[in-house]
Amino acid sequence: MIIECPGFCDLQVNGFAGVDFNRAGTAVEDLGRAAEALRATGVTRFLATLITSSFAEFAACAHALGRWGHPAVAGIHMEGPYISAGAARGAHPSAHVRAASIEDFERRQDAADGRIVLVTLAPEAPGAIDLIEHLVGHGVRVALGHSDGSADQARRAVEAGATLSTHLGNGCAPSLSRHPNLLWEQLAADALQACFIADGHHLPAATLKAMIRAKTPSRSILVTDATAGAMAPPGHYSLGELQIERDPAGRVVLPGTAQLAGSSLTLDQAVAHAVRETGLTLEDVLPMASTRPAAYLGLPTAGRIRADWDPQAASFTVLGVEGA
Repeated sequence: MIIECPGFCDLQVNGFAGVDFNRAGTAVEDLGRAAEALRATGVTRFLATLITSSFAEFAACAHALGRWGHPAVAGIHMEGPYISAGAARGAHPSAHVRAASIEDFERRQDAADGRIVLVTLAPEAPGAIDLIEHLVGHGVRVALGHSDGSADQARRAVEAGATLSTHLGNGCAPSLSRHPNLLWEQLAADALQACFIADGHHLPAATLKAMIRAKTPSRSILVTDATAGAMAPPGHYSLGELQIERDPAGRVVLPGTAQLAGSSLTLDQAVAHAVRETGLTLEDVLPMASTRPAAYLGLPTAGRIRADWDPQAASFTVLGVEGA
């Protein structure tokens, strides 16, 4: 069945098609190749995402992305370094985790030529609440993620202006009290929209289904958290200073470990996966990858996707993109 829908918008792309946005010195030609590969999966707007790193490395990458000027890049998503120093930091390098600071953020925003539009931080990071208020006051959106904080700390962050959960269900402590805890607080917070990585590796099917039911489709957003291993063969790639591995099953991990380090997911695959695992209709799910993330950024969608949808197999194949 041939369908048309608005172009997709991905709020979390670390790299794509063998290209690492977190590696200083990446050629403009390679960045362009990544953008074209994203377009082939229906993504016509995205946030280039920079994870925790040294300031020098961040500045070099952010400056390059800020000056790139590709029309599909809606800005930079700064994920870290104001995150948990414990297990909830995931694959983020512990050496570069630091307290939240207005001064430090402004240095990073200057390096990015003002292109940072979304910051993921942990609400328990020292200085986080003051920084959230500063960011919101300057038009920068705030997401909660990579946190080992308490329910109360999450609640205070929402009161200060946080409006999003980054890859909810991931980037948290491996064990939590039954209640209250950080996950329940975010699921219950109507002021928070939530992002989900629907690839079958980050969240079991029942967890994804229950979380989207709790947030409701109207407050749910699909993201990829894609790395250079997305739209690329199995093998070793970089994520900033990290070496990562895409295995034949599509999992992206730190080599020799089970630690997830981003994904090889594409957003068209995420749409199909979400339909299969939640029982929602395609009409329910498509906005989670298109109009909803774009609206979160205060933007219209770009272009139209023409796709082949097989409702029996829940298979979504992008045939082309027009008008973007």
